[in-house]
Amino acid sequence: MVELAKSGLHVRLVVVFGTHKLDTVRYLTRYSETFQLVFVHQDDTIEPGLDGAIRSALPMTQGPVALVLPDIVLTGADTAGSLVAALRHAEVTGWSVVAAEERDPDTLRQMGALAVADVGGVMTVDVATDKPKDPSGFNAFWGMVAVTESEAHRLPDVVGSGVASPLTGAVAHMVEGIVNHNTLAD
Repeated sequence: MVELAKSGLHVRLVVVFGTHKLDTVRYLTRYSETFQLVFVHQDDTIEPGLDGAIRSALPMTQGPVALVLPDIVLTGADTAGSLVAALRHAEVTGWSVVAAEERDPDTLRQMGALAVADVGGVMTVDVATDKPKDPSGFNAFWGMVAVTESEAHRLPDVVGSGVASPLTGAVAHMVEGIVNHNTLAD
């Protein structure tokens, strides 16, 4: 996120937390001079899960919105450039993702899986689903989603079940790798 602020973009970081994450809130306040920080408490009894966290944050977002999970780290050259490109591309087309190629079925079962294809020199999402039971046909997963302000209300559908993914047709900005620190201990 610091790289996004350094790129000249106005960055508002909306952090959704539960009471068990107060240390995270304290840690993040060190960045209050780098970008605007907004903290939103998620009431798990009303809206649990990642889709509930996204819904909790949406009223605090403005402009193009990037869904970035704290346990996801992009790796490789120019990852900051990929983040900026995804945000700028979303302003034009509505949706874009930063993704990494992946063929391991166990990894794809734990992530937001994508089937991406080269369409006229542009990587595009053909199919997207969150944590598929059958990962065959998927060849990548997303690490960040960018969307226009007018489409941000559909962000919970990116991780929702039983709904069509709004990522179909999105441009995929490919990076070398994505590490999910939440699954490293598995």
